[in-house]
Parts: sequence; C-alpha cells; structure tokens
Amino acid sequence: MSVERALESTGTWLDDRLHGARGVRVLLRKVFPDHWSFLLGEIILYSFIILLLTGTFLTFWFQPSMTDVIYHGSYTPLRGVRMSEAYASTLNISFDVRGGLLMRQIHHWAADLFMAGIMAHMIRVFFTGAYRKPREINWLIGIILFTLGLFEGLFGYSLPDDLLSGAGLRITEGILQSFPIVGTYLAFFLFGGPFPGHDIIPRLYIIHVLLIPGVILALITAHLFLMFHQKHTQMPGKGRTNENVVGAPMYPYFMAKTGAFFFFVFAALALASTFAQINPIWLYGPYNPVAMSAGSQPDFYMGMLEGALRVMPNWQWVFFGHTFAFNVFVPALLPLGILFTGAALWPFLEQWITGDRREHHINDRPRNAPTRTAIGIAVITGYGILWAEGANDIIADHLDVSLYAITWAARIGIFVGPVIAYWITKRICIGLQRKDNHLVEHGVETGIIRQLPGGEFIEETRPVDPERLAVLTARVDHPPLPAGDTGKSDVPPAGMRGGLGRVRERLYKVVTESAPMPSAHNGHGDGHGNGHAIEGNGHDQAAITSGTSASSSPTEPEDEHS
Repeated sequence: MSVERALESTGTWLDDRLHGARGVRVLLRKVFPDHWSFLLGEIILYSFIILLLTGTFLTFWFQPSMTDVIYHGSYTPLRGVRMSEAYASTLNISFDVRGGLLMRQIHHWAADLFMAGIMAHMIRVFFTGAYRKPREINWLIGIILFTLGLFEGLFGYSLPDDLLSGAGLRITEGILQSFPIVGTYLAFFLFGGPFPGHDIIPRLYIIHVLLIPGVILALITAHLFLMFHQKHTQMPGKGRTNENVVGAPMYPYFMAKTGAFFFFVFAALALASTFAQINPIWLYGPYNPVAMSAGSQPDFYMGMLEGALRVMPNWQWVFFGHTFAFNVFVPALLPLGILFTGAALWPFLEQWITGDRREHHINDRPRNAPTRTAIGIAVITGYGILWAEGANDIIADHLDVSLYAITWAARIGIFVGPVIAYWITKRICIGLQRKDNHLVEHGVETGIIRQLPGGEFIEETRPVDPERLAVLTARVDHPPLPAGDTGKSDVPPAGMRGGLGRVRERLYKVVTESAPMPSAHNGHGDGHGNGHAIEGNGHDQAAITSGTSASSSPTEPEDEHS
C-alpha cells in the first residue's frame, strides 16, 4: 500500500468519526501576515514548550525537601557540608546526572527568554495599538501571563535552596510582613512557621510545576484561540485593510517557517546554555539564614522590584502597636500596581477619551500615536531607572561612585526621567509625522537641481512609490467628540457634561495631538496619491515619476484573504 493511500485511509477513518476535515481545511488555509515583530509571540510559545520539556526532565531527579543531609557527591568543595535535600539534589543534577547541567541551564535561559519575549511582545502591542477593539481580552490575558511569569520565575529559582535564592525568599517574607496587622499571619501561613521553616520548598514546588504552568497553558490556549478567531493584526501597507489579511497560508508556508523557527529558538537556548553560565548554585553554597553574599541580584525581570526596594527611603509608622513599613510595602506593591493596573485600564480609558469604538485590524505606526508612544517610553524609562537601581551596589563598585549618590540620582530620576522622556518622545513623533507629510505632499528628493526660466534653482522630486505611500498615509483620524446643538441650546451633549466631561475634553486634545494630515489623503492607506512632484513646462526637463525608476516599483505582495 502506498503512503498516499495509507494517509488517505487514515484521514477518512478519522473524519468519519470526528468530522474534522472541514475545520482542518479552514485551519490550513488560515492566512498569517508576515512581519518580524510577529515572531515575538512565537518566541514566547516555543520557550514555554521548552520550559515544559526541560522542567519535566528536572523533576525526575529534584527532591523538593528541606530535610538536612550531608553531601557526598561529585563536587569536592562541598563534600561533608550539611545542606537541604533540595540543594543536594540540584548539585546531583548538575554534576552527576548526564546532561543535567545543560538541562538546568536551558530551563533557566528559557525562563528568561519567556519573560523577555512577553515584555517585548506587550511593548510591540502597546506601541502599535494592537490592543484596541476587538482585542482587549487578549491584552488582559497578556498582562495576566506577565504577572504569572513573575511569580513562576520567583518560585522556580527559589527551589534549589541556595544562598542566593534564600535571599529572595527572605525578601518575600519581608514583603508579606509589611502588610499591616495580617502580615505576620501571612508569612507564617506561607512558610509554615518561623522563617525559613521546612515547608516552603515543597509548597513552592507544587505551585511551580503544577498550578501556575497549568494556568499559563490555559491562558496561552485562550490567547491563540482568540487570535485565530479575530484574525491577526497586520502592519499598514498597500492592499491592507480592516477587511482582509495579506500574507501566506498556514500550509505549507507558515507551518514550515514556524517549525524551523522552533528549532532555531531551541538551538539558540542550547548554545547559550553551553557557553554562558547562569545560576551556578554550587558557588553560592547552601542557604544559611544568617549569611548574605554581596552583589546578590535576582533575574532581570525582578530587577524593577529590587530597585524599588533600594530607592525607597526608610519610612515607617506605628499605629496602635502595629508597624506600617512604608519602605517595604510601598515599593513592593505600588510600582507593579501602577504598571499592571494602568496597562489593564488603558484600552478602555483610550476608548472613552476618544470615543473610538471601531474595530481595528491595521496596526498603527508608533509615530502616528504620539501621546501613546510617549506614555510607553515614559513607563519604560521609569522601569529602566528602577531596574538599574536594583544593581546600585555593583554600579557603585565598578564605577567607583558613591552608593548614596546613585540612590539619590535614582530617587530624583524616577520622577524627572519619565517626564523628560514623554516630552522628547512626543516631539520626535510629531516631527516624524511632519516629515511623512512633506514626503506625501512634495515627493522624494532626487538630487537633480534645475534652473527655472526666471533664474530660480529648484530640486526636482519624484512621487513616493505606491507601497511606501500606503504606509505614509495609513493614519486614521480619531472621531470627533459629540457636540451639542449650539443653535438651539447651550447644554452639552450626554457624556460631555459636568467636570467629567471637561476632563474628557482636555484629555482628548492631549491624546489626539498630531501633525495634521495632508488634505489630499484620507488616511486609509490605499496607496493612491500624486506625490506632488514638480513638473516641467514646455521643453524643460520633466519631473521623475515612480514609473521611471526601477527602485520605486516594488513587487506587489501576494494577497490572501481570510
């Protein structure tokens, strides 16, 4: 029996029972747009798959126990040292299990890549406005995934019970105890008694390998389902509208490309794990509550919280015998609270301010949303300042600068830096919009200087090629705010009355601030325009058009609609 006949028979047998042929055909014809930034989501998915595979391998040998043992393994410097079973089993994986150290490092690098991918993906979605209707739910899912990733990473690198991870658990205990009145009870509940106790590693193990991965897997599945159902956003370009998707079908192009990209991600992680050491727990030694090593740093995605703790002044109050530790409670909850709450509310806040309730399937260029881009850069600036402050001792040591000077610079910078970044970014975006308008109205400079009969020298231009023109004009104006019938009554319309209406009106002016678009273009990105090139008269040399230059005639992309 031939292979084709066998496959056909198998497919028929399955379709007779599952009736899935129609759905599979629709899936295989699903069109995916092509842009490098869309690979960020695939990096997240594939790094999570690698985390599941390597994590399963590590569970075969890891012992989530805090029972004291005497180490007699292969690592000579720690022989005879008393340590927990968790730490001893991690040493065993690293030095005695074949391929164990490589798997540990792949697992750790994949976790860092997973978090970096989520952060980069969310930044891309925010800057391009891909969170707008109808994708608000997917945006919220991304925020939840980021939050779960923080906890999953914290619990994961706490499992080896080494000196560095123990320092992280001590900070976790301090954060819990900073909650007024109930803090001590929360810490006792988590640790099963006084710190460090004997229950925290087994509890974190169950949460790390069972609970959070299950929730993350469910959320990623929901995220992919919504993306398939709502269709993928696409970048502006010629032939791209809110009613179509220009790209390539899943089979065979996208399946081949994404399959190869999975192996590329795995190879990159394996290469990094082979040559770049990460989390060498044998150098730190087993955890000892009375010990603390200098230069202790968490993984990069926790650096913001570390910096917030270091930048906060030593403020605390005592209320009726209960200590309210502002110096721990505020930095632990306020920065991430502002970040996550603001990110979750922003799509709905923007929709309320602008009144834009249309569906958007074409992404914005960041320059075409100056206020949104400026807010994003301001947040990134504040995040970066706190992240750098998390290593203030290392910076002070390497640069031979006072530790207190760096701390005070961060305290001032966290307020001043985002404001400056917001203003500069907004001015740059509006300047880039004006540059685009100039290209649309006057065309591209050719470098050819011509003298007019009156003696004036001008530079000839040619119209912008259709593909680039579609990108330059792909800016949709915001709908105007509702206005009352001023001819009959001075009463503002519903939604614009009272103090809330005046706030909305002022915010609308800020959010929608942009350079006016050329009147000849409607912002739909349809690629039509004349370039406003200078034309000659009589026997004068005529302006160069897009049809006279090979470089200005791009290949038409293949249109696929779904």
